[in-house]
Amino acid sequence: MLWSCLRWCLFRFDPETIHRVAHLALHAVPTWFARLRRPPADPVLRVRVLGLDFESPIGLAAGFDKGDASVGGLFGMGFSHVEVGTITPLPQGGNERPRVFRLPEHRALINRMGFNNDGAEACAARLEALPRGARMGPVGVNVGKNKVTPNERALDDYLACIDRLHPFADYLVVNISSPNTPGLRQLQEKDALDRLLRGCVARLHERAPGKPLLVKLAPDLEPEALDEAVDVAVAAGVAGIVATNTTLSRAGVESHPRAVEAGGLSGAPLTARSTEVIRRVARRVAGRIPVVASGGVMSAEDAYQKLRAGASLVQVYTGFIYGGPGFPTRVNEGLARLLRREGFASVTDAIGADLR
Repeated sequence: MLWSCLRWCLFRFDPETIHRVAHLALHAVPTWFARLRRPPADPVLRVRVLGLDFESPIGLAAGFDKGDASVGGLFGMGFSHVEVGTITPLPQGGNERPRVFRLPEHRALINRMGFNNDGAEACAARLEALPRGARMGPVGVNVGKNKVTPNERALDDYLACIDRLHPFADYLVVNISSPNTPGLRQLQEKDALDRLLRGCVARLHERAPGKPLLVKLAPDLEPEALDEAVDVAVAAGVAGIVATNTTLSRAGVESHPRAVEAGGLSGAPLTARSTEVIRRVARRVAGRIPVVASGGVMSAEDAYQKLRAGASLVQVYTGFIYGGPGFPTRVNEGLARLLRREGFASVTDAIGADLR
C-alpha cells in the first residue's frame, strides 16, 4: 500500500527525472548498510550458471544502470546480479527527450533512449572505484556500438568495449537487439552476426580466457530467423543467450494514447511473447549453453514460468519500476514458495521443466 501511494506520486514526474533521483539515492547508500539490508537468500534459489554462483536467479536487466555503477544499493535490494549498460565506446546523449513513456494501465513502458551513457572509459572508472564489498554478486556489462558507427565497423566498437570493460565485468553481453539505434538489429542477420560474435568471442578469450560472453536477441525475429541466430551464436562460441530485448509490437496496448510513440515496449504486454521465445531458444540450444530470461517479468509466477520454459537466470527491469524497491525480495520469496509447492528441491531442478 505504501509503495502504491509513493508510486502514484512519483509517476506524476518525468520518468528520467525520477530515474536520476533514484541513482543519486542509490549512490548515497553506504556499502555497509546495503550489505546489512540485503535479505538472506533462500538456499532453494541458489544456482550456478556461466561458471558463476548466484544466490538466486533474479537479477537486474541492462537499462536501469547505464554506467552509473550504483551496484551496491541495487544488491542491497536483493538482486542476485546486476547488468550494467548498454555501454558504448564513446559517450553519447541518446535520442531526444521525451523518450520514456509509462503505460500504467498495462504495467508497461515504451522507451527510445538510444544507448545514452557516458562511454566505456567513464563506466570502467566507476566500476574500478566501487567500494570494497559493493559487489555482492556477479556484475555483468552490456555493450553496444555508437549510433554514428556504421554496421560495417560495428565490430570495432564492440571490441573497444570488451578491451576496456572486461577487467570489471564477471560476464559481458553483446547487445545487437535494441530497436532504438538505427540499423542495429540488422546485426542479427546470419553473416553479420557470425562475423561479429566470432570476433568478440576471440577477443575476450584473448584478453580474459574463460570469461563468459553472451548475446542479447530481439523478441521480434521470425521463428526461422530466431533459429538461425541461435545456431550462429552457438557455433560462434558464445557462453549464453539473453532473450529478450524490448519489442516493436504494440499487441495488447493498441488503444493506449502512447502506443503511437516510437521505441521498444516492455513490461506485462511482453510476458507471453518473451516466454515463447525463451522456450524456442532453449529447445534449440538443447542444453549446450544457458538461456537468460528478460522481458515481462512482473511477478514471482512470471519468473517461475521463464525458468520452466528453459531459462537459467531471470532478469527484471519494468517489473522493478512498477514494483518498487521491495520487488526483488518479493519475487525471490514468491519463487521459493512456488518451487517448494511444486516439489522442486532447488531452482536448478525447475529449469526447463516444461521441455522434458
